[in-house]
Formats: sequence, structure tokens, C-alpha cells
Amino acid sequence: MSDPKNDTRERVRALVKQVLAAVPPDASKVAEAAFKVEHVVVNSIADKVRKPFDRDESAKSLITEVDLRGLESGARLRIAANAKFTSLAEDIVKDRGIELIRKESRKSATKVRSVAIGADHGGFRLKEQIKDVLTDFGLQVRDFGTDSEEAVDYPDLAHAVAKSVAGHQVDIGIIVDGAGIGSAMTANKVPGVRAAACYSPALARNSREHNGANILTLGAGQNTFAEVKEIVEAFISSDIAEERHKKRVGKIDNIDRQYRK
Repeated sequence: MSDPKNDTRERVRALVKQVLAAVPPDASKVAEAAFKVEHVVVNSIADKVRKPFDRDESAKSLITEVDLRGLESGARLRIAANAKFTSLAEDIVKDRGIELIRKESRKSATKVRSVAIGADHGGFRLKEQIKDVLTDFGLQVRDFGTDSEEAVDYPDLAHAVAKSVAGHQVDIGIIVDGAGIGSAMTANKVPGVRAAACYSPALARNSREHNGANILTLGAGQNTFAEVKEIVEAFISSDIAEERHKKRVGKIDNIDRQYRK
């Protein structure tokens, strides 16, 4: 006859064994070890992939031996497009096989030299930010207002910018209102103007290369400033070049002339 106490102990032992067998090794230690390995390997590789140069001296017009101190053989040095070297610095570059990466001039990437800009009260703040972007590229900027957030009518500002572009006083124009649509409609009433409302860099580039747009209109509430900056840069760095597109733009101009009085 079996002992009930022994039977109970055996069942408890069996149950404990099942529970222990189902419990994995110390999860925290495993996770910690995995994290450490991933951190070391992934980050070190990512740093090498993302880093296009080992040192940036592109703000200097003259590179001296002091600027090269600590650079190893085969290092990559970023310099200004027009940077010059002292004689000793040139020798160090040659001896160590330092790779020179010249920074492209922002101004050289643009297809225009002058810009007329205008905005209504809703686009005033964005207009001011865009002006900084344009001057950073070395472009001449003519600001037709408005000069505050006090309410004004967008057709007045759009008309002023459009007349400047049509009269060849500037190369292109940029107009900002709430959506960018009303200003485009207004500007396109001026003969010789091809205004395009663009909400992405791809549209801005297409409007220039395919349609010969000479005015960009933007909506202050449609894009972030970072996006607007990309749109503006795409617009000023693009131009119509292919004959097939020039031919089609010529037809747009012919239609425009048919309705002038």
C-alpha cells in the first residue's frame, strides 16, 4: 500500500521539474550580452559608412601644417573649393597620401542670379526665412513685402513680383501665401509669367525643367520649413534644357499672345 505523503512529494517534485524546464536561462543576461555585441558591431560599421571624411576644414581658405596635425596616412580631409595650402602642408598631404575632398560651392549649383520675393501676412514669416536661404547662395534678392503680419491682399504682392519677373528685372520670383494657389493664379495673369505652385522638390524641379516656370509659389501652411528649403533649392538649381520641352513652353507663350489685347 503506497504512502500518501510520498505520493504527494513525488507529484510536487515532478511539478517543480516541469516548471524549471519551462523557464529559459537568465533572460536579462542574455539580452544584455546581445545588446553589447550589437552596439559595438553595428555602430562601428555605421560610423564608417556614414562618415564621408575624417576632418572638415572647409571653412578655411588657407590650410597649414597645423590643420593637418593628427591625420593618419590615407585620411580624408574636406576643404573649401578654393582652398590653398602652405608649402609644408602640401608636403604633408603628399607624404601621407591624404585624400582631399573639395566642398562644392553652393553658388555654383544655382541657375539664377537674382530673385524677387513677396508674401501676404500669412506667408510673411516664411518669406523672411526663405530670404536667408537665398542670400546664403549668394543671390540678389528684391523683397516686395509685406513687412509684417498685418493683413494684406495677396494679389497685390503677387502682382508686384510677377511684374518684376516679366520685366526681366530679376531672373525668377518666389511668392508665399496660405496655400500658394491664389498667388499662382494672380501671377499667371501677367504676360510672360509661368508660375507654378509646388509642394515638393520633385514638382519644383519638374516645373523648371519641363515647363520653364519662372515663379515659384508656396503655401505657408502646406510644408515644414525644411521641406520648403528643399523645394526652393530644387527650383533655383534647375532650368529648362531639352528642346522638346522648350518647344512645348513656346506653345504656352503662343497661346498667351493670342489673348493679349
